[in-house]
Amino acid sequence: MTRRPIPVLVSVLFAVASVAVAASVWWPVYQTPQFVLVLIGGIVLGTLVALTGWLFRLHGVLVIFLAIIVYLAAGVPLTMPERMGPGILPQPQAFLDLVRGTAEDWKELVTILAPVGTYQGLLIPAFLAILGTTTLTISLALRVSRGEVAVLAPILLLVIGIAFGREESWFPLAIGLSLLVLLLGWLIWLRGFRHRALLRQHAVAVASVSPSRRERRRAAVVGTVSSVIILAIAVSGGAVLASALPPSSDRDVLRTRIEQAFNPRDYPSPLSAFRRFLRSDLVNEPLLTVTGLPQDRRVRLATLDSYDGVVYSVGTPDASSASGTFVRVPYRLEQAALGERVSMTVSISGYSGIWLPGAGQLAEIRFSGANSDALTASFFYNDVTGTGAVVGGLAAGDGYRLDSVDTPTPSDAALRELRPGTAELPRFDDVPQSLTDRLETWTEGVSGDGARLVAMLDGLKTEGYISHGLEEDEPASRSGHGIDRIDELLTAKPMVGDAEQYAVAAALMARELGFPARVVVGFLATDQGPASSVTLTGEDISAWIEVQDSSGRWWTADPVPAVRDIPEEEPEEPQLVARPPAIVQPPVEDEDEEIEQSPPTESEQTEEESLNPFLATLLRIAQVAGGILLLVAVIAGPFLAVIAAKLRRRALRRKRVHPADRIRGGWQEFEDTALDYGLEAPPSSTRREVAAAVGGKRAIALASVADRATFSTERPSHEDADRVWAAVEDLRRSLGTGRTRRERFRAASSLRSLRTRRR
Repeated sequence: MTRRPIPVLVSVLFAVASVAVAASVWWPVYQTPQFVLVLIGGIVLGTLVALTGWLFRLHGVLVIFLAIIVYLAAGVPLTMPERMGPGILPQPQAFLDLVRGTAEDWKELVTILAPVGTYQGLLIPAFLAILGTTTLTISLALRVSRGEVAVLAPILLLVIGIAFGREESWFPLAIGLSLLVLLLGWLIWLRGFRHRALLRQHAVAVASVSPSRRERRRAAVVGTVSSVIILAIAVSGGAVLASALPPSSDRDVLRTRIEQAFNPRDYPSPLSAFRRFLRSDLVNEPLLTVTGLPQDRRVRLATLDSYDGVVYSVGTPDASSASGTFVRVPYRLEQAALGERVSMTVSISGYSGIWLPGAGQLAEIRFSGANSDALTASFFYNDVTGTGAVVGGLAAGDGYRLDSVDTPTPSDAALRELRPGTAELPRFDDVPQSLTDRLETWTEGVSGDGARLVAMLDGLKTEGYISHGLEEDEPASRSGHGIDRIDELLTAKPMVGDAEQYAVAAALMARELGFPARVVVGFLATDQGPASSVTLTGEDISAWIEVQDSSGRWWTADPVPAVRDIPEEEPEEPQLVARPPAIVQPPVEDEDEEIEQSPPTESEQTEEESLNPFLATLLRIAQVAGGILLLVAVIAGPFLAVIAAKLRRRALRRKRVHPADRIRGGWQEFEDTALDYGLEAPPSSTRREVAAAVGGKRAIALASVADRATFSTERPSHEDADRVWAAVEDLRRSLGTGRTRRERFRAASSLRSLRTRRR
């Protein structure tokens, strides 16, 4: 590329504008002002690196290492400004996190719910992509003969941004057409510039037949008009194609294909541990304190939408509702749910478990306490069900503040107006006949979907009674919510159970009525004090259902009867036909044993792994050694890059095809070595003058051989070239003789010979 300033400036401006437009697809992933600083910093620094490499004619390898140095120097201030030290230098751990994030944050970026903001240095991939693309685009535009290939780099940045972006597209037509216009304009300008340069060369060669002013004006007009027509056709075609394609709200990107780090199916259903909260050790134990309780005084633990006849669980791999997909939440998410804004502050005391108490659809969460960073890193959320989980579990002393959008519990009159929604939930068709019979009895003569739903809820609350079966004075009430337990509940007279059974029965009945329904496990505050601060105990554990209406909203419906005296069991009518002996149910397993089947937490796995002190010591040594090696590699990297570039240059010169070229390459190698040692001759010097400046008969003899190979009509042989290279190696060693080790290293890592073109 020419050194004329105007063409260089135009190419740089086109490159910068193209990278800026292509990088805009990253905005939906971050949505933070810091991304704008990363964009500006990456473009400015990449431009400086590329221009430095072009001005000083640095080898491509050196340009790469210069870009790496700039990346390491500016990475922490731009991507992790909060990790800067008291001065201008970053914290040592932040520098190591930058190096680690270069390789690992790409996967982290697609496993965390966007927008990620400045969460845990996840701006690193964007900064690396923008800096690298800018450097590559400008370097290709200025250094290669066909600068048109530079347009591929912004296109690649656009593709990477889409792949690592969100499922929802963000101004795709505007970004795509803007980039198309810029790249086409750049290509047209390059074509015109190259055409004008050829015309100038032709006019100099044949000045007598140079085109007239009228012909030049006509050629310019034709070129401009044709360029405008091509650009207009491309833009119009892109617009027509975009409008003709069917609209799609979601894109298939990497974050939709990545394997989720948290799978709720690996843990027992929280509904299975329902009665654990009602035992003597937890029933009156303060579990958590909530400030800012919602109006309905309900706190969600988990939403369950998958029933297999044995257990109601959180999500299923085959459910199209995506209720089993949990992602990491950096600090907030865009919440489009309708309802009232709720701000809750939760302090954990006696509660422990992976399910995070909350309410509504989460908009923002911030953990507090000594373990806040670990909790933030291990928090996963499912926005379909409003369920949050902390891998490793919550413990006493943990706390957090969350903002959410909560749908208030509707009145019976509002429920009667509902129409069934269309959410797809995992099917369960093997409902017992007792459920169908009860449902028909309660809804007989009732018209309207919502009215039938209210009639079903009233039937459960009117004919049902509460007993946990844990105290001696309580009627027997078996725990569990398998289909046999639900059948037992609905056939008993009177119906006796607790929220665990009534919620499951109500969800199955609501589905029979056509409503998508799911079970919610959580706390219902019985303390009727002010909602500003309420302490929840095990006695407050409850379960209810949510049904979806035709608008897509989920509404809370409570099927649990009020606590009241339970009448005596109605005696069965005498039967003349002898009945077979009743099958004695096997003893119910202790809920604690079921809970203990949960997969080991990370802390337990760590304890098991730390049992081998020898392996732990080796791992620690490897970590320390790896850090030292990484630091040494960063410091020595530029010097090693220069030495590697020189070794590659020497090998290419020595392996040239023609003997004469090999001999000239040998002389160039000798001259470059002398230059690196500080022995520089004027640019117009002949080979003999350069040899005389270096000194020694062998240098003069080498100059004579190189001149003869260049100007003589006799063709040298490969043996002659081998002898020349042997002499060159001797001369290179002689130049270092008598010098200190520091001087020899300075010559080996010198950039002089890489910047200067040799004969």
